[in-house]
Amino acid sequence: MRRIPVEKAIGEILCHDMTAIGDGGKEVAFRRGHVICGEDIPRLLSMGKVHIFAWDPDVDEVHEDDAGLVGAKTLSGAGVRFSGPSEGKFALTAGRDGLFTVNREALRALNAVPDYTAATIPGDTPVRVGDSLAGVRIVPLVTRRSNVEQVEALGHVNGGILSVRPFRSLRVGIVITGGEVYSGAVADRFEPVLREKTAQFGGQVLGVKICPDDLAEIRQAATWFLDQGAKLVFFTGGMSVDPDDLTPMAIRQTGADVVVQGAPLQPGNMLMLAYLRDVALIGVPGSAMHHRVTALDVILPRIFAGDRLTGADFVRRGEGGLCLGCETCAYPVCYFGRVSYG
Repeated sequence: MRRIPVEKAIGEILCHDMTAIGDGGKEVAFRRGHVICGEDIPRLLSMGKVHIFAWDPDVDEVHEDDAGLVGAKTLSGAGVRFSGPSEGKFALTAGRDGLFTVNREALRALNAVPDYTAATIPGDTPVRVGDSLAGVRIVPLVTRRSNVEQVEALGHVNGGILSVRPFRSLRVGIVITGGEVYSGAVADRFEPVLREKTAQFGGQVLGVKICPDDLAEIRQAATWFLDQGAKLVFFTGGMSVDPDDLTPMAIRQTGADVVVQGAPLQPGNMLMLAYLRDVALIGVPGSAMHHRVTALDVILPRIFAGDRLTGADFVRRGEGGLCLGCETCAYPVCYFGRVSYG
């Protein structure tokens, strides 16, 4: 790559895009590969350019576009597509609806390679086709070939650092508990909420069973849904710490392994999650009736994507686990429920 005074650059080929500030903001004035002619000189000078860079291939140097392309291919796993370059940067977007997943160790390894930078949205974010996921580029106009080879090797080892995993169409049961609802004295408000949340992921609601405050009947309702092939069963009502709140006890009595009863996420502290073999049993926090987003919304995308959550998944969610209840909710484009990995 040669640095040439603008006045002496006629006939030279630009090795990178050059931008200028126009009425519409930043725009590309000259594209990579443009052959400079005499009429270009005044505009280049008006842009504050007194030198241009011409590309002379070197065996040990890789151009920013070619290096960025390797980065884009290394990052792009299943369900991820990329476009570019534009000013040396490649944009990665979702190729399908699903859960955006990041191999965090591999992403850190890529960003540790000299000259490379890759920035993404947070992992475990539900996305729609076309959503922006990441951008990758090198900082200088050229980088050493050995740096590009390091990044390329990461792709071979990890098979794509970023991916979008499709949501599974789970069969879902809803068990609503509470004597006041069972008797008709109080109208249930959970069913429409849970039907809507299930539909977001393409789930199939098998039905709704309303039970009195009776352990045997709650267990019987759960068993019915299990026999129908449910892979997710919601339990509503009776999720607080009052002695007469029986729902957590009923979940335990199914023989399920309890992952967590109480989560460091607000709203939704009273969330309960257990697994009976490969079936997720969720005790829905009462706040799900009143708040658009709760702890329930943090875990549902992962369950529909096929993850089996552990206690550690909840322990590290305390930082970022407090929702501010913004007047205009932008979730999931906010910090709520995001994991801090240091």
